[in-house]
Amino acid sequence: MSQAPDSGRGTVVTPARVVIGLCLSAPFVAMLWVGSYARTDPAFIGIPFFYWYQMSWVLISTALTVIAYKLWQRDQRARAAAKGGAER
Repeated sequence: MSQAPDSGRGTVVTPARVVIGLCLSAPFVAMLWVGSYARTDPAFIGIPFFYWYQMSWVLISTALTVIAYKLWQRDQRARAAAKGGAER
């Protein structure tokens, strides 16, 4: 049988990690909810809604991924600083 994990070494859920999760899951939810964008109107410069909605999510997904990456970097630096301070 496997041993129970050490209760002091679990993954810590921080507000930054929750925001990271939301940033990374929002594009999936938006694209999987097809009923919200499966129409042609309103058109934008002659492009049906279905297409420009999806193309806008390419840009939005890029921005959300950058935000998640920057938050992850900050979280890792904070964890490293806390770990380094605890060892002293």
